[in-house]
Amino acid sequence: MYLSKEYKADIFAEFAGSATNTGSTEGQVALFTKRIAHLTEHLKKNRKDFNTQRALQILVGKRRSLLAYLYKKDIERYRAIIKGLGLRDIIKK
Repeated sequence: MYLSKEYKADIFAEFAGSATNTGSTEGQVALFTKRIAHLTEHLKKNRKDFNTQRALQILVGKRRSLLAYLYKKDIERYRAIIKGLGLRDIIKK
């Protein structure tokens, strides 16, 4: 499996503050970003895998809604996670 327990713990430790803080918004966004990158690479090789394509679209929607929540709740944390992951600012002002 591409997301082992140790790899997830490293992601949460880096972005959420601790490896056990799996419910934090920043940690979830970081995990979704890694999964999106993996699925994107998979779809480059397997263009007709429509189930994976749908899963990717659902994941992008979940990440977008979490980012919108973080934008409304705390703009500084939002800017930090955007900068840390190298994402574009997607929230329309």
